[in-house]
Amino acid sequence: MKTVIIVQARMTSTRLPGKVLKTVLGKPLLEYQLERLQRVSLADQIVIATTVNETDQPIVDLCDRLSIPTYRGSEEDVLARYYEAATQFAAEVIVRVTSDCPLIDPELIDRVIAIYQQNAPNLDYIVTDEVSYPRGMDVEVFSMRVLEGTYKEATHPTHREHVTPFIYQQPSRYHIYTVIQDCLLAPYRLTVDTSEDFELIRCILEHLYSAKPQFNLHSIIDLLQQKPELVAINAHVRQKPLMETVV
Repeated sequence: MKTVIIVQARMTSTRLPGKVLKTVLGKPLLEYQLERLQRVSLADQIVIATTVNETDQPIVDLCDRLSIPTYRGSEEDVLARYYEAATQFAAEVIVRVTSDCPLIDPELIDRVIAIYQQNAPNLDYIVTDEVSYPRGMDVEVFSMRVLEGTYKEATHPTHREHVTPFIYQQPSRYHIYTVIQDCLLAPYRLTVDTSEDFELIRCILEHLYSAKPQFNLHSIIDLLQQKPELVAINAHVRQKPLMETVV
């Protein structure tokens, strides 16, 4: 089965515009993320799904420089953009990550893909637990069959904008498995939605990347436990909720 990591990315995020190309140590965040995704051993390809907006041309330019394929689609209908990207690149298994997770752990992604491979077709959707994993370690895996069904059936604006709520809000319909971390790491926030989030990511990269570019989640947690002042940088930031819960 061809497994494709599809990363949705755009420059016009509402809380921190241009965040994916903000630079640390002279390198944009998206490039750090792509370096990490290229270490995933169980995926066959990485695709950036961005929009047709001219403002997103710098994302395409960066991907061209790094030889990462791109797909351009609707900004508002992200589900359609995602489905069209998966179709164009003949994905059979889709690994969904978002571009606001520049420090995502490739070892964790491989673990989630392996669980899917061992249990397909008995599982429709696998996701990392939002309670025991930090935000910023968000991984979802599902089949092209599930994505195609979602694309054809979902009509609510929230389902079109966020790609997977149509799936995980219907546990009676889909076989869902949540990957849980042994220890509670949710207090750590490793995603980039605000300027405070970016400041924390900048500090982590400046502490870890030069000495060991292949650092993993455990390296990050060790650093944050040694330097709790870093955790305080974005401890007050709350995740932006879905517009509303729909079933």
